[in-house]
Amino acid sequence: MLTKKEKHAYQKMLLAQKEKIVRKLTQLNNESKEVETDIAQDIVDKAESSYTKEFLLSLSNAEREQLALIDDALHRLKTKEFGICQMCAKTIGKKRLGTLPWTPYCIDCQQKKEEEKA
Repeated sequence: MLTKKEKHAYQKMLLAQKEKIVRKLTQLNNESKEVETDIAQDIVDKAESSYTKEFLLSLSNAEREQLALIDDALHRLKTKEFGICQMCAKTIGKKRLGTLPWTPYCIDCQQKKEEEKA
């Protein structure tokens, strides 16, 4: 069970990471629009512009995924499910939560999920 102080610390970490991602997504979105509005002179420029835009958008997809994990973690903080693995219902280690406070899984279940993907 987490103390009120620990919950507040995790909430602060989650909100700081969320703000950082939102700022980054805003910046990526602006850069993507700049790439769009640049007039490509030839095929190579167009290809480079397309690649750059695709790269920026792929980055933002990963960031959006992390934002969803952060929002879920903030919700779990409110419902007292924070720090509990969403697969096996065991307590997630504080060291892991300190590094990845948005993680929904303990290290064992995370490894199982990654093995399933491979």
